[in-house]
Amino acid sequence: MTHGHPAGGFSGAEAIIAIPFGVAILVYAAGVVLQHRRGRSWPWYRTAAWTTGVAVIAATFLGPLAAAAHTDFVAHMGAHLLVGMVGPLLVVLGAPVTLALRSLHVSRARRLTRLLRSLPARVVGTPVIAAVLNVGGLWALYTTGVFAIMQGNAALHAAVSVHLLLAGLLFTAAIIPIDPAPHRAGFGMRVAVLLAAMAAHSILAKWIYAHPPAGVDAGAAEAGAMLMYYAGGVVDGVVVLVLCAQWYRHAGRSRQRTARVAVA
Repeated sequence: MTHGHPAGGFSGAEAIIAIPFGVAILVYAAGVVLQHRRGRSWPWYRTAAWTTGVAVIAATFLGPLAAAAHTDFVAHMGAHLLVGMVGPLLVVLGAPVTLALRSLHVSRARRLTRLLRSLPARVVGTPVIAAVLNVGGLWALYTTGVFAIMQGNAALHAAVSVHLLLAGLLFTAAIIPIDPAPHRAGFGMRVAVLLAAMAAHSILAKWIYAHPPAGVDAGAAEAGAMLMYYAGGVVDGVVVLVLCAQWYRHAGRSRQRTARVAVA
């Protein structure tokens, strides 16, 4: 690829970009401290997942990986996997909405609940819509001229990264909801959508391998496609395991309820 991006130390612009990520970690930590002060426990692994997830996402917007992603297709693909798959998975596992509902004043918690139950939230939170936004966005990025334009436009590059992040968060939360989900889809629907999305992601990786995006040489496209295929498969495997665990727990609770009703 021919478009460059200035590399170097931690610039003033990067310092500004880092602010929301730092705030996200601090606000979450404040919620955890509040829980402990109220005598409530909060799982340490939730905090670890959130903190790591935010740090992973931040690494795709600032620092050496973010700079390299503008000129190196393999670095770009690594950043794509982190911001669109790994980061969202860790953030969702951090259960931020649950922590917020426990920490906020009752009136604000109710407003947040109403927002979650709103029609727009219901629409974008459905597995099918979330999958279209997530995987469909990737197909649009790599099979059209968007990728080539993005590499020469810093604003578009940032917008695409934000889209990958938000779409990844929506998709992950729709498939393996950890936080309260008023309109949660059934397990059958979630499994079907996940399998379809995994297939579409894998096919896209093979397409990139055979049809490099404009401005990307064949060797870089092949390496990036392999990274997308195999590393993406690992993340998908983790999502499958979490979904299976949720289904198993749900089935166990259903059996217990049935047994109690039978005894009564």
